[in-house]
Amino acid sequence: MLVRLLRSALLTTAIVLAPLAATQAQTTMKLASATINDVQHEWQKVFASELQARVGDAVKTEIYPASQLGAIPRMAEGVLLGTIEAFTTPTSFMTNVDPRFQAFDVPGLFKTPEDVHAAIHDPEYRGHMEEMFLDKGLRVIGAIYNSPTVVFTMKDVTTLDGLRGLKIRTFASPLQVKPMELLGATPLPLALTEVIPQLESGGLDGMLVGMPILTAFKYYDVGKNILDLRFAQIVSVTVVNEDWFQSQTDEVKTAIIEAGRAAEEQVFPWGVENVEKTYKIWTDNGGKLNALSSEDQAKMEADFSKLAAEVLDAEPAVKAEYDRLRAAVDAKAKP
Repeated sequence: MLVRLLRSALLTTAIVLAPLAATQAQTTMKLASATINDVQHEWQKVFASELQARVGDAVKTEIYPASQLGAIPRMAEGVLLGTIEAFTTPTSFMTNVDPRFQAFDVPGLFKTPEDVHAAIHDPEYRGHMEEMFLDKGLRVIGAIYNSPTVVFTMKDVTTLDGLRGLKIRTFASPLQVKPMELLGATPLPLALTEVIPQLESGGLDGMLVGMPILTAFKYYDVGKNILDLRFAQIVSVTVVNEDWFQSQTDEVKTAIIEAGRAAEEQVFPWGVENVEKTYKIWTDNGGKLNALSSEDQAKMEADFSKLAAEVLDAEPAVKAEYDRLRAAVDAKAKP
């Protein structure tokens, strides 16, 4: 009898305390990226603050910039497996996970930072963007303008012909690899952690990159030359493991979505200003900025546009996503 009473009492206590334990349970959200002191890192910091303001200590955010959780391929793998809850990266580094990420990389799609910001906040497009990779187990909780595309080179390059024969580190996206091939360069997709040793050893002659990376990691101590191609605007996204996301309470899930969008709004002007600052930091540290001639710029844009059309025509799923994104860009461009 006593045993039955004790078991009954313990069961009753467990039932009473279970909701309390669930309420008090804290989950950890690791936020990883390959960069530091740039717009990706800033988004993560603002997101963490916004999330904490909404759910208090229900979620403990931990920020790991500068590839602390591994090289880019390992971080992408981690968020797919769920060992990393969230990963912030340029879309170009996620094309191996899903080719549709290429839609953001099409040369000429975004002319300005404002084009990026307006399109990703288009009400009709936004919901689609956040859920378009659910079939891969990923949810987009943040999307931000990163920077224009430039080429860092060890030797001084001022023309398109000057890139011919150079070994250039690219992002993994075909829409960054193929344009370099078209210019006669040899594209080598590498993780950021591998670049400086390869530049110093001669394994690389340059890299396709966003300007803020060059100043954050002090590339002006490695080489001095920038060819400011600006054929595309880099877009960074934060993807979260969907199984982890769905394991959260409805309150936390709503807060994550809201915090991601709020962080974007706050960080956008910071990111635009930061890009401008990085150009000055580069020249202040002895760096050189080269622009193409108007003839070379026009030729590059025309050739890249034709190339992009060929790539899109060969991948219907990517083209469908591009057309949807293009419509959002065009809609915001109308007066």
